[in-house]
Amino acid sequence: MEEADRINRQALSTRIAQRLSGPAETILGFQTLIVASLKREGLTDSIDDALIILEAAQTLEKMIAKLLSSDGFTTLSQLDDATLRHDLRTPVNAIMGYSELILEETAGSLGSAIENDIRTVLKECGRLLEQVDGLVGFSGSDIDTMDVEKVDADIAKALAQSLAVASVPSENTSGRILVIDDIEANRELLRRNLINRGHNVTTVASASAALELLETTDFELALVDILMPDMNGIDLLGHLKSNPRWRNMAVVMVTGLKDIHVVVKCIMAGADDYLQKPVDSVLLFARVESCLEQVRWRARERAFLAQIELEKSRADGLLLSMLPEMVIKRLAAGEKVIADRFDNATIIFADIVDFTPMVARTNPSELISLLHDLFSAFDVLADQHGIEKIKTVGDAYMAVAGVPHPQDDHADRALEFARGLIKVMADGFGTEAPLKLRVGLNSGPVIGGLIGQKRFVYDVWGEAVNLASRLESSGVSGRIQISQATLDALATPPLDMRSRSSQIKGVGKIQTFILD
Repeated sequence: MEEADRINRQALSTRIAQRLSGPAETILGFQTLIVASLKREGLTDSIDDALIILEAAQTLEKMIAKLLSSDGFTTLSQLDDATLRHDLRTPVNAIMGYSELILEETAGSLGSAIENDIRTVLKECGRLLEQVDGLVGFSGSDIDTMDVEKVDADIAKALAQSLAVASVPSENTSGRILVIDDIEANRELLRRNLINRGHNVTTVASASAALELLETTDFELALVDILMPDMNGIDLLGHLKSNPRWRNMAVVMVTGLKDIHVVVKCIMAGADDYLQKPVDSVLLFARVESCLEQVRWRARERAFLAQIELEKSRADGLLLSMLPEMVIKRLAAGEKVIADRFDNATIIFADIVDFTPMVARTNPSELISLLHDLFSAFDVLADQHGIEKIKTVGDAYMAVAGVPHPQDDHADRALEFARGLIKVMADGFGTEAPLKLRVGLNSGPVIGGLIGQKRFVYDVWGEAVNLASRLESSGVSGRIQISQATLDALATPPLDMRSRSSQIKGVGKIQTFILD
């Protein structure tokens, strides 16, 4: 019964505290905004009265905080009606009187925002007086008979019971903590409290010692005293948050200063939390373990983002192996249709001579390995010469110079690339006998674009493409056949060429040139 009575009293006290302090805090908050607005708008005639109201609101808030400190229920039950009416009503009456005076004297010239704030203050004053009137005549003996709905006892009781549950630290809460304070007694007190909680604690007596230790040791959390001789805690906080190695470490500032501006400065400089001296052990544990949990969540988030970045890099690499980089960027920018005309480009077709008969007599895995090694070598050459690989079809390799990036020397690049292909084959690719290539080059205008929805490809089209394919198929084994257009596009005519008259399917007889 005694325990039940204690919980009832605590529940009732909690709810009463909420009923009184809520309006008082609202009044103080809005009056602070009103003063700031009057100053900002330059309404000097009303500022003095507004400051009187602000002072009364601060007095009211302090009175209620004191009234409800420690055992608020006992305090309230011991006060007589006159004390409640006089002590609490005095500042409220001042707030209401001066607020109404401001509204009357300004006669609607304040602006709607400030007027609304003042009326909110007046409304909250009325609400607070209703709460005060409800407490008059209340005593401890009234618990059993008091109107349950009036005090919302069930709600408050649930809160009190939740608060009564002992806080049990979760598993794996042990943290690596650095305590920085120039006073040994403070360091030792924090160290022992935290060690008893299961944390690993290291202490240092100065900011410089902390910075030196951090060069070699990782910590999850630092408790930093603000007033230290060599470097104050705020400056140390700036060092920690500006260094990429330490900025993810949580920092809790520990201060004996009562100035709220110091706390604001610390939070703005990146502090995760702060503790007021003398440090309450329960509050210490709560804030330390909350900060440690945040640090670990951020670490998991960074690991997750790093994994996403790794997967994105892999996907980008795979995409780059399929499409030109410029096309990927345009897709990422939202382009739906990618198609461009290039007036000057050189198309390269290369095909392995007598490949089809070789397929029938070659082990499949050996054949695929051969093609893989061969075309991989071709890809390396393409990168070296600034050539864009378009595709492979069976044993045929197609590439283009001057697409998707226009190049004035597209024909020279294409010829050097083609010579490289011939050399790669001559250096040992083959099974029973060295393999040979036929290579065809032609220059002219082409259309380049992206096609397909599934396994899409970047391709080029045009008469110049068709002729390049015909030059390859009608070419000579181990040689390069080029068109007149390609020869005209070269900076210098090759010395190792011979002219021939070729019958090209779909084109007719034209002059072409054979090169080694």
